[in-house]
Amino acid sequence: MIELLGPDARFARRALTGEHGVSLPAFIDHHVHLHLIDEHALPAGGIAAVLDLGGDPTALARRSRETMPHAAYAGAFLTAPGGYPSGKSWAPAATVREVSSASQHPGVPGGAATAVDEQASCAASVIKVALHAGAPGVLDPPTLEAIVASARERGLPVVAHVEGEGMTRRALDAGVDALAHTPFSEWLDGASIARAVALGQRWISTLAIHDGVERERAMLNLETFARAGGHVLYGTDLGNGERPAGIDVTELEALHAAGVRGPSLIAALTAAWPGGVATRGVATFIPGPAPSSDDGIPAWLAGATVTPIEELVHDDH
Repeated sequence: MIELLGPDARFARRALTGEHGVSLPAFIDHHVHLHLIDEHALPAGGIAAVLDLGGDPTALARRSRETMPHAAYAGAFLTAPGGYPSGKSWAPAATVREVSSASQHPGVPGGAATAVDEQASCAASVIKVALHAGAPGVLDPPTLEAIVASARERGLPVVAHVEGEGMTRRALDAGVDALAHTPFSEWLDGASIARAVALGQRWISTLAIHDGVERERAMLNLETFARAGGHVLYGTDLGNGERPAGIDVTELEALHAAGVRGPSLIAALTAAWPGGVATRGVATFIPGPAPSSDDGIPAWLAGATVTPIEELVHDDH
């Protein structure tokens, strides 16, 4: 039943092969690390665009805008001196900028504005900050607020990695626009989740990277956030462990179990956030009939491929 997929789903066939199926807007993975994956495998697996949330800003700026998947990016992680992910084997020095001053004056070494300006000059679409309470350093509230203010001046949203007691609250207090992961290291109370919803915060799911109590926390936090009207985005943290290059059915099943179902699940996959995420010229095609219930949608979506729009002939009858 195509109605289960939301208003943008349409019956279609591929002009070259005659294969019948369903078309949907292009799918986006809102949390990847391109330097850790084979990105060229993504379109065949149904992903047309990605948001890179931590990489070398210079290398990302040199990437062709015509390359598939299309990519928006944050550039480097902004973190405190010694803060996460400094020193991690998967995070080369080029992917991390240590911010030691709340200065909003351009060009101040280690200053908040200097770090934001570097990413903006490399055409970043979002600014990424790391708030990890277990690291040797963590951005203090004044420095975090200065980063957010500098990003606002440049029209860029801020997304935060939050991990550890009190880090979600710190992000909320600073007005951070999005969380790179559903909070997984602390149970959030109703008041905190209501604040996140009122702020218009977006949560990128990444549920499947966790297990045990961390996954339980993330699932319950996301379920409560979604039920309260929060904006949920599909994201996998691709590059973190062994994740499939394309649609991750395990992630979709976790979202479904957390109450993000049917049209809401499709919206999480197709939301063009931030503004720099482009899916021009392509759509999603899934062969065969639409599932008969929303329980079947996650597995059905595994058949998705990225298809040029001009190759699809729509049949709305």
